[in-house]
Amino acid sequence: MQRITITIDDDLLAEIDAAAEERGYQNRSEIIRDLARAGMQQSAKQAAPAGQCVGALVYVYDHSARDLSKRLVQNFHGHHDLSLATLHVHLDGDSCLEVTALKGSSVDVQHFADHIIAERGVRYGHVVMIPAKPDTKPGRKHRHK
Repeated sequence: MQRITITIDDDLLAEIDAAAEERGYQNRSEIIRDLARAGMQQSAKQAAPAGQCVGALVYVYDHSARDLSKRLVQNFHGHHDLSLATLHVHLDGDSCLEVTALKGSSVDVQHFADHIIAERGVRYGHVVMIPAKPDTKPGRKHRHK
């Protein structure tokens, strides 16, 4: 086993401690290991499907985090081909929620979402991807007027 040092904000640590107590864990290391394993399993299950997809990237971030808003905007401008639209909601004095519709190759969408979620100051993030396949069933045409 390896001993590591991590930095966790006070609110998240309080949630981890409460969950550990509720579930009967003896210490923080045990619950953090289990949560990490669960996260890795979830990531494996959500591995990007091959081909094109549409996706929804949902994340909450601290808008006062140093240069975070600027970095997010730069990331989106650098990947303008993936982003269709973004909904921005002010949750409170410090937190913003954004929901972004994405479209492109599943590899590119997943890579972009991972990069946004990993930004310092992003407190929560999740991407849902749906394969975008052409409709080949007879009689099912979708037209925009």
